[in-house]
Amino acid sequence: MRDKSKMNEMTNPRPRRSDDGLGPNSDIGAKLRAYYGTVQEEPIPEKFLDLLEKLDQAEDKPATPPKGN
Repeated sequence: MRDKSKMNEMTNPRPRRSDDGLGPNSDIGAKLRAYYGTVQEEPIPEKFLDLLEKLDQAEDKPATPPKGN
């Protein structure tokens, strides 16, 4: 039978991760959330809306078979 007390002494505890400042509550995280919030509030560019409208129109048209020779 193994002696558990000796086994516990022999195992090295895993090193804990140090706080590298990259967690969700870090200064970087707060700045990224603020930037994302401003981007969300921006209007969708007119050119992009036009492209979406053209795509909708193309999807609504019935498919025409390709012309053969």
